[in-house]
Amino acid sequence: MSEETQITRALISVSDKEGLVEFAQGLAKHKVRILSTGGSAKMLRDAGIAVTDVSDHTGFPEIMDGRVKTLHPTIHGGILAVRENQKHRVAMESHGIAPIDLVVVNLYPFVETVASGADYDTCIENIDIGGPAMIRAAAKNHKDVTIVTDPAEYASVLKDMDENNGATTIELRSFLAREAYARTSSYDSAITNWLAGEQGEAWPKRVTVPGRRQQILRYGENPHQEAALYRTSPERKGVTTAEQLQGKELSFNNLNDADAAFELVSEFDKPAVVIVKHANPCGVAQANSLIDAWKPALDCDPTSAFGGIVAVNRELDADLAKELTELFLEVVIAPAITDDAKEVLADKKNVRVLVTGGMPDPVDKSVTWRTLSGGLLAQSRDNGVITRDDCKVVTKREPTEKEWEDMLFAWKVAKHVKSNAIVYTRDQSTVGIGAGQMSRIDSSKIAASKSAEHKGTENSVVASDAFFPFADGLIAAVAAGATAAIHPGGSMRDEEVIKAADEAGIAMVYTGMRHFKH
Repeated sequence: MSEETQITRALISVSDKEGLVEFAQGLAKHKVRILSTGGSAKMLRDAGIAVTDVSDHTGFPEIMDGRVKTLHPTIHGGILAVRENQKHRVAMESHGIAPIDLVVVNLYPFVETVASGADYDTCIENIDIGGPAMIRAAAKNHKDVTIVTDPAEYASVLKDMDENNGATTIELRSFLAREAYARTSSYDSAITNWLAGEQGEAWPKRVTVPGRRQQILRYGENPHQEAALYRTSPERKGVTTAEQLQGKELSFNNLNDADAAFELVSEFDKPAVVIVKHANPCGVAQANSLIDAWKPALDCDPTSAFGGIVAVNRELDADLAKELTELFLEVVIAPAITDDAKEVLADKKNVRVLVTGGMPDPVDKSVTWRTLSGGLLAQSRDNGVITRDDCKVVTKREPTEKEWEDMLFAWKVAKHVKSNAIVYTRDQSTVGIGAGQMSRIDSSKIAASKSAEHKGTENSVVASDAFFPFADGLIAAVAAGATAAIHPGGSMRDEEVIKAADEAGIAMVYTGMRHFKH
């Protein structure tokens, strides 16, 4: 296998023209002859770069509205020919096929077209055919051909050529070939998943999950584990779309916790603050402003908030930023941030500040994934939302207006707490949270016990992510001071639980919807 391959002829056909002129100028410096098509050729000519149209090179015009232009033996023979193979060289000479040493292709913007809401026919026309064919051909023959599928790779190619008198090394070509196959695989995955959706098939027979690596992490949940961050959804706002403005390198746990916090804060229409520790909320509040929501959220469990993650659903301003600097935090995540807030947080240079550019849609219909030994577990996102009209009052006493408001708030929080989940709230803020216990009564008691150290659960309401299987869990909540309860209902002992609620004089409503989170 030759170590270096001289670049004498390049084929350029790109949709994303970022950096194209500068790259082509670098090729021209090495006297590379350039073949090109359509808009790419026009851009290069306008920049004064000599270009030969692919149709002139093949002697065959573009046809079928451009669907057929590079699908030609002169093109694919020039890419696929093994230069050391005598039979291949004879075939090239016999048919007038010139070698193509560099292929520069990035694909029609299919994913972006789908995300824009374009109609079916438009999406179909943005499925690239010639591009993937050339990419795969060049990648297969990377012994002799350099394949470039991303403008970010231009600099590496020119650097290699500058250092090797216009040639590229096998190390670079091998790397680019691997990247090329990953690119076409991801592209085909996006098309497959879109077609399945268009055909109304939620769970197709075969599935692939396209992803692009954004970052190699220092380690996983623990130092002996390796980890990386991949982005799979280009449109969903969150940790994968965030720009890190400052702070130390993000860890696996930072990203996981920040995602949990941001997903929860997106549930609220009013300005809201969420504090998360180890993927569970330890304080949540909503108010008329972020600064008004901050103290109630912090007061729920200030001990756990130390070293936690703070998420907000409005532009982060200087007033809240000043409060945040009073507490040791790992990450602050917001959809936007003011310049004044940036200056305030800059004094805490180790705090990681993430700005996502928007909020995720809490009710979208995307699929979530979890790994199992030898497989993947898939489900639709828990986008269940209930309103007051969806609830059924099952006790003699009706909830007050204030209890209704607090119960619906608590229900949103409980959806994001690890099961078994118990959430006490008062005045649109959490006052006690019990998470991840094997027994629901233990969650009730732990939430009340932790709250007693801070805000207390007297005159609160309680939410449970699933029904109370026995009356004891509800009785524990009543003993903690809850005056109303919201949960799915549906236990074999519902009547026993309702009777206990009536005897305690509290109001209780059923949602008919469960929110397990494991």
